[in-house]
Amino acid sequence: MEPNDTIPAAQPGADVPAEPLGAGGPAEPTAAPVRRRPRGRTTLIIAAAALLGIVGGVAVGYGMQAEREPTPLAALSQPGLGYPAKPAAADRAPAPLPAAQDRRAKTDGDLRKLLIDRPKGTRKTLIDELGLGDGWEPIDQYAEMNFEDPHYMFEALAERGLRRVASASWDQGKYRNTEVHLLQFRSGDVLGAAEHVDEQMMYMPLGKRGAGNTGDAIKGSREGRYFLYPVEREAGYLPFYRARALAVRGDIALDISISDSSPISKKDIRTLAERQLERL
Repeated sequence: MEPNDTIPAAQPGADVPAEPLGAGGPAEPTAAPVRRRPRGRTTLIIAAAALLGIVGGVAVGYGMQAEREPTPLAALSQPGLGYPAKPAAADRAPAPLPAAQDRRAKTDGDLRKLLIDRPKGTRKTLIDELGLGDGWEPIDQYAEMNFEDPHYMFEALAERGLRRVASASWDQGKYRNTEVHLLQFRSGDVLGAAEHVDEQMMYMPLGKRGAGNTGDAIKGSREGRYFLYPVEREAGYLPFYRARALAVRGDIALDISISDSSPISKKDIRTLAERQLERL
């Protein structure tokens, strides 16, 4: 081609390569990237549709039910369901339980009559000799004389529905004293007698507040136990021995204590507790 010659312009419609030609021929066209749908959008759409369906169904059902006439309820009493169909004749009706077999008749009467009798060879305490003891013990006096924190115990007994306390005591020998307490609780949703004894049982194995041991089972009682405390010695004083028994019989809690300056045998406290349970 001569220098004066010019390169003809490309004709309209002519194919002009987008990129320079190489030795290998024209380059392959690049594929455009595909835009993907964000994750979770399909799940949200399905959940929204389901929720709209439930709401719409509830609304339609409520509207239909509101327009219906009320359906009368079935009769509460129906013939032929009573048993027995006819009351028993007077001569065939069962006789009421005798008082000896009816525990409610026993315990709702004079609770003092259920206290164990004072053993032979013992004597009345000074309070009984003065005629001041009638067998009934005020709740505050029971809490004051038997617990380190009487205010707490008085409130706890009141919350558990303590109804009354019957007690008996006697002296034996030179220094031995025995006290028997029957605590009767009111009937209700709280098992006051069981809760009171359970609370006492919890600290009995402790050395400071209790006997420091788990005690022994009382015959004839499911949870009743008796305990011997370790001896307490203090300079200038006689040694102090103590035993205690705890049990439950219905709505009555049994609490027996023996104190002495001489050792107390297990037989003494066990026999006393078993005899008192037999009276209940």
